[in-house]
Amino acid sequence: MSKLLLVEDDVALRDMTAKYLKSANFLVDTVGDGSDAFELLRFSSFDLVVLDWELPGLSGPEVLQKYRNKGGKTPVLMLTGKNTLSDKTAGFGAGADDYLTKPFELEELLLRIQAILRRSNPVAPNNVLKARDIELDTAALIVTRAGITLKLLPKEISLLEYLLRHPGQVFSADQLLDRVWSSSSDATTEAVTACVGRLRKKIDSDSDKPLIKTIYGLGYKLEDS
Repeated sequence: MSKLLLVEDDVALRDMTAKYLKSANFLVDTVGDGSDAFELLRFSSFDLVVLDWELPGLSGPEVLQKYRNKGGKTPVLMLTGKNTLSDKTAGFGAGADDYLTKPFELEELLLRIQAILRRSNPVAPNNVLKARDIELDTAALIVTRAGITLKLLPKEISLLEYLLRHPGQVFSADQLLDRVWSSSSDATTEAVTACVGRLRKKIDSDSDKPLIKTIYGLGYKLEDS
């Protein structure tokens, strides 16, 4: 499940857009101020940012330029009512990956987000992530082991997806909390540990070679070999 940051000061539009994106199986954080958005980008990780142009605090281009100057690599889709070539040039010049003018259809926004994510984090053509005999269909959110469907909770699926996308990498509980849980969530590292434990029981219960390995003092990693 990809984690998005939606930066939009129009409360009604922000809430409607966030609800739609959540229904499309995205984890969505929202903020309505440019300065707050920049601070959130400094300390949290996202797969994509949907960034409005006109914002209180810092404008969208100012947020983006400061973020890029700090080395930020996350893809950014700009939202704006400005539609002249010079405006688009300014948006792309600040580091935007795509540009959508208002008013827009939510379906088009979704298609553009999906296209950017495919370019930045490609998966198999059929949207299936695999490790050994575990398969996760990221579109249908179905997990199978050796062809048998497993009953996983939504957060367990999100955690498994993140680990499957980064095999062999070690993540601390704090890092997993940042990447898999919403920034506004009141979850703790203890919740991460509990989720890892539940996931292990469901996918590794009778395995002599666990898929998820604890690296003591460091965190967890998925071993796909």
